[in-house]
Amino acid sequence: MNGALPLRVMVEDVWDEVLLELAPETAVGEIKRQALALTRVKGDPAHYVLKYRGAELLDESQTVASSGLVPNGALIVMARRRRPVR
Repeated sequence: MNGALPLRVMVEDVWDEVLLELAPETAVGEIKRQALALTRVKGDPAHYVLKYRGAELLDESQTVASSGLVPNGALIVMARRRRPVR
């Protein structure tokens, strides 16, 4: 991909990091969907949030270019609701 932005995405459910290279016009929600699929997490993407620099990316229809992500930026996909510790 020419002009692709490399990103590192940690999926909290499996504590695994995936590397993605996405076109600048890709929707932010696609980052979450691809990361969950690559780590084989079966949950509904709507039950997860995508965070960048500690803040949730609320508008998942926003593009990678317009969201302020930087090359090799680190993101995290985590459950929307906290799970109880047993």
